[in-house]
Amino acid sequence: MGSSILRGYSQPHVLQPLTVSDPHLARHSERTDKRTFLQKLAEFIHPGPDSTDELIATLADAEHHHIINSESRLMLEGVIRMADMTAGDVMVAAPRMDLLSIDAPFDELLHQVIETAHSRFPVHEGDRENIIGILMAKDLLKLQRAPELNIRALLRPAVFVPESKGLNDLLRQFRDNRNHLAIVIDEFGRTAGLITIEDVLEQIVGEIEDEFDIVDDEGDIFGLPDKSFRVSGDTAVERVAEAFGVRLTPDKEDESSYDFDTIGGLIAHAMGHVPKRGERHTLAGLDFVVLHTKGGAVRWFKVSPVAPSPKA
Repeated sequence: MGSSILRGYSQPHVLQPLTVSDPHLARHSERTDKRTFLQKLAEFIHPGPDSTDELIATLADAEHHHIINSESRLMLEGVIRMADMTAGDVMVAAPRMDLLSIDAPFDELLHQVIETAHSRFPVHEGDRENIIGILMAKDLLKLQRAPELNIRALLRPAVFVPESKGLNDLLRQFRDNRNHLAIVIDEFGRTAGLITIEDVLEQIVGEIEDEFDIVDDEGDIFGLPDKSFRVSGDTAVERVAEAFGVRLTPDKEDESSYDFDTIGGLIAHAMGHVPKRGERHTLAGLDFVVLHTKGGAVRWFKVSPVAPSPKA
């Protein structure tokens, strides 16, 4: 009787320790760690990168194993390196900034815009440190069509950032505010330089070609319709000398003072300063006119033989 009565009741529940065979625990374990034993062993033997250099080395290894191509690796490296860079690292220094004066006449402004070929210009009033706004080159057309307009009305607000501004943050700011240029200031509030969105993007994708660039297979020296030549600033001195049939290296005793590989470096040394667009220098019977500069270096020269002086 007693045993039959007990059969009508469930047996007392005895708590059993959870094991990996428990379905609830198994599902929890899968959610938290889905790695296999071999994966865990591989990660133990070859842990992930612990530094930027190791991460870049890992990308190089991935390219070697054809997981990514070289272009992707270079861009990823640029993104990684950019994380440690600031506006002060890539800015155009203040002495090399092309500025417009608010008090300059229209013809002078137009000439400077054409000569420098920028699309945006910081505008100063009085001292170069006193930047009051940014002028878009295309807005000068409005002055030409309506001279009664005040140039101040065409200025856009200048954006100021500290030298310590991280490039990641600056790129985000450029994107969110739709600005393409910022004035960089130092710790004392003085103008240290300027930086553009192109300067930032070039840290990722490499140099962005512009209208002055030509494709590689066209060479670094090529003729122009007026019988002059356009010569890249990074052309080897020996190549320029051979192309024009001149001697650009000094005598043996003076070679140490002309230890330059490129024509841009040689001309800058001969001029004694960083060349600016429109400047001219004569060397070895050749007339070098600076067509375009970027980042303090000459990108293109216009080169032609010096015309012989008329005989008396």
